[in-house]
Amino acid sequence: MPAKEHHRIFRSNWLRAAVLGANDGIVSTASLITGVAAAQATHGAILTSGLAGLVAGALSMAAGEYVSVRSQADTEAADLRLEQRSLRRNSGEELAELVDIYVARGLTRELAEQVARQLTSHDALDAHARDELGISLHNRARPVQAALASAASFAAGAAVPLAVAVVSPGPHLIGWVIGASVCCLASLGAMAAKAGGAPIAPAALRVTVLGAAAMAVTAGVGALFGVAV
Repeated sequence: MPAKEHHRIFRSNWLRAAVLGANDGIVSTASLITGVAAAQATHGAILTSGLAGLVAGALSMAAGEYVSVRSQADTEAADLRLEQRSLRRNSGEELAELVDIYVARGLTRELAEQVARQLTSHDALDAHARDELGISLHNRARPVQAALASAASFAAGAAVPLAVAVVSPGPHLIGWVIGASVCCLASLGAMAAKAGGAPIAPAALRVTVLGAAAMAVTAGVGALFGVAV
């Protein structure tokens, strides 16, 4: 028996939310901490700002992800209701539409009609949802899953620069926070690429460079203006 294929597309919903959350958690919290530290704030103020950024960011990510994906889920549900009404009122036209879709994909019209009729008799709405609308069980929007993944990954990512700031008070805090955050960003890019089956080196480099640039700019603004940003 050949080895069973393990496709990664089924991970796309939660993987996207998790990677976005972790990346945002690392970059935003590290940027906040370095910006406050560069403004010559006290160690207590630095930690307070970092903790506030972690909590606020995790809640904001969860709320934003839920609202965004909920909108997608509502659109999918509306299209499915529309398709269900069309199947009840114009079943013949809907069958012909399905046949045309299969013909366009390379089937002969005779075979396309056989396939369309069999799929329609099995589950007409599922057939139209998948082949006409591109909606399947594996890519349906899941707002709660996306919100939880984003919040948890943001908190996990934000915890890294915050923990480094806790254990490294003093003049070297900014360097330690940026260094640890850059290492975490590289690891995050590599893990995300591996989970998604993408090339590891370009993904790790992309995440690292963009995140490091964001932190450097924020630290520079804090040092230049003497304010927390």
